[in-house]
Amino acid sequence: MELEKNSILAFPHADSFKNVVADAIKLAQANGASQAEAGLSVSQGLSVATRMGSVETIEHQQDNGLGISVYFGRHKASASTSNLDPEAIRKTVAAACDIARYTSEDPCAGLADAELMATEMHELDLYHPWGLDPQSVIDLALECENAALEYDPRIVNSEGASVDLNAGVSVYGNSHGFLQAQHKTRHSISCSVVGQSEGNMQRDYWYDISRHPDQLASARSIGETAAERTVRRLDASKLKTQQAPILFVPELARGLIGHFSAAIGGAAQYRKASFLLDAVGEQVFPDFMQLREDPLIPRALASANFDAEGVTTHVGDLVTDGVIQNYLLDSYSARKLGLTTTGHASGVHNLMLGDTGKSFDECLAAMHRGLLVTELMGHGVNTVTGDYSRGAAGFWVENGKLDHAVEEVTIAANLRDMFKGIVEIGKDIDVRGSVRCGSILIDNMMIAGSD
Repeated sequence: MELEKNSILAFPHADSFKNVVADAIKLAQANGASQAEAGLSVSQGLSVATRMGSVETIEHQQDNGLGISVYFGRHKASASTSNLDPEAIRKTVAAACDIARYTSEDPCAGLADAELMATEMHELDLYHPWGLDPQSVIDLALECENAALEYDPRIVNSEGASVDLNAGVSVYGNSHGFLQAQHKTRHSISCSVVGQSEGNMQRDYWYDISRHPDQLASARSIGETAAERTVRRLDASKLKTQQAPILFVPELARGLIGHFSAAIGGAAQYRKASFLLDAVGEQVFPDFMQLREDPLIPRALASANFDAEGVTTHVGDLVTDGVIQNYLLDSYSARKLGLTTTGHASGVHNLMLGDTGKSFDECLAAMHRGLLVTELMGHGVNTVTGDYSRGAAGFWVENGKLDHAVEEVTIAANLRDMFKGIVEIGKDIDVRGSVRCGSILIDNMMIAGSD
């Protein structure tokens, strides 16, 4: 498959998709629905995976999906189909309408308010197909994996390299008259290899992901980074149980911000299942902490003009001087709380954590002695109580320098204490996700290792 700049036109034109959504909404209203909303997505992609110099898989994907939600007063039901033929859509809408008549009434159900619908559409530059044929994609994956295998003789095996190309269009509409289409691309390269030294084996990986192929790191550099990360983990050892500072690398640090955003999410708040319950206006981070959301960054992975309900997204501050400014609400959770939606029905849109001006090496120096965490394992995070306990691997740091690799330890604390204990935020910002942040240094956590 060749994805050219206008390859989305291999599908029916976007207006055809808009017509499908508009027709589904009209059908729902004709079936008695007082309100209705529908979302359609169509995507195509090419994925190649190689292992030890051979092609393991070549997959061409083409996915279709239409979801419809209908409201009969405050009674809601939903149905979906992957068949976009008119008769299949008619049956799907009819099924949703039939189900709605039997659902319980919910006073908070319904579309987001009409006056909150997005009206201004900024050019976000999210659509950049990658013009590669299958052989070129294979060559790229092999180049990535070969670079890793050739990096060091201690690299003895491979879990493979992969290259993924994806282009698609999505449409959302509702009975307020809102109807918009979005074109997006998403491409990635990744590699994972195994190293061995004196009987000790370790694995590690690296990847990159972007809307635009020109912004991806080279296949060779991704392979070499995966190998370098693997080699430096060889001959890892455990630590004695102790308390020490912890430095999270950026790709893991974003998870801490993810736990925060989950705790101030509308569902957690109205269910009273959050360690940050009723926390708007409370200082939970140090006063140098700033967390800003910008949904309008061109080419960013989480940019959007509107959320999953058609509500306008906004540039704004979530945390100012360590103080929580707002919850993350969709229309349902907002009604449950007696508030107004914040345009987060589809999650956060480019959360950006302000740094303290230090590079990664300067953060290591600031820590002086402690644990650099490069991998986390398990799911030991309780956002109801804030308790945090996860398996970890990384490097012990002495005098601000990496001393030796560490494995099979557990780090633990409470998220409230961890947030208050942030002392540095690096300027080594990772942009490969919906949260953009650098390394985070926490002053003290428990490290459980050998006695």
